[in-house]
Order: sequence, then C-alpha cells, then structure tokens
Amino acid sequence: MISIVCPVCKEECEHQVLREAADLVVQCAECGQVHRIPKPPEPRIFTVKAIVSRETESMVCSVEMLEDEAVSLGDRIAAECGDEVFGVEVTGIEAGERRVSHAKADEVTTLWTRGIEQVVVRASVHSGRTTIPLYQAADGEDEFAVGETYTFGGRRMKISHIKLRDGPVLRKEGWKTFARRIKRIYGYLERGYRR
Repeated sequence: MISIVCPVCKEECEHQVLREAADLVVQCAECGQVHRIPKPPEPRIFTVKAIVSRETESMVCSVEMLEDEAVSLGDRIAAECGDEVFGVEVTGIEAGERRVSHAKADEVTTLWTRGIEQVVVRASVHSGRTTIPLYQAADGEDEFAVGETYTFGGRRMKISHIKLRDGPVLRKEGWKTFARRIKRIYGYLERGYRR
C-alpha cells in the first residue's frame, strides 16, 4: 500500500500496488480506480565509516544512510561490523576536517560511536513521492512481521517488506523475523499519521 493522489477522487488516499514494473499499477482503496504511476526512484544509500567503541576495544565498522538523511550527536543507529550488527550512539561526527554536531550523509567522513545494548532497526517509509528514514531501538529478540503496524520515531507505519541481513526479502503478509536479523524495513505511514 502507498499513499498517492487518486485521479478520480482528486485527493491523497491509500492505493494497493497490483504490479511492479517500469511503472507501478495501483488501485485506489477508496473508489477502486486502477491506474499507472511512475515508479518512485529508490534513494541512494551511502556507506559511512564508523568507529565503534565497546568497553575496552574499538572497531572500524560502517553505517548505511539514505542520501537525504541527516545524523546528529546522540542519535542511536545500527553499525555493521563484518557479520555482526551493533546498536550504537553517535558521540562524534567528522565532516571533512571539521567536527560537527550534525551532518547529511554525503558530508560525513567518519562517525564516532559507542556500543549500546539494544539494536536499532532502520525503516524507509514511503509517503507519496518521498521516502522518510526512521529508526527504532529494539531488543535483538523483538519480532517484526510483514503487514503489521509499528511505531517508528513517533510515526505509525505498516510494514510492506523486510530486507534481511543475510540477503532475502520477506514480502508475504505474516512472515516475521527478529530485530537482530533486519537490515531495513520498508513500509508506509498509517492513515491519519501522515505529515
């Protein structure tokens, strides 16, 4: 489901995606009209170097960020260190030669972080033609299911699919996995929670 303007209803409403190709074939949940829309471009993903400090050791890891995403001191995000993923808190941001309190993904040279106990689940929420990056701290054993609604960053979203760290994508409603196995969740804002 995505939220777009229906050519018949003349207002933004939920549409079910019937087919994905070069264009999307969608059906309006309000009036039933079937029409095509251009497939929204997938946002570019930057891989940013992250230094993760955990107790007495530090590791060079990486963090994935969407191109229009910003990071600030104190943010809790997920860092990938080889096959492991750690929840981390941002303690320093390098943008070129400068230390800054916040920066966009394409400006970040290195993130300095400290490990925290929880994992951070990343989500990309489609709202019309824009993609909103959201984060949610969770216990590694918490479960997330396709088709269910969760609160991420104060916004309610319904999960359309889940990309796992080891490659596959869960698309079937009801399929679920643990937070520690999730690379990114994709979904859309629930009706009444749009901005």
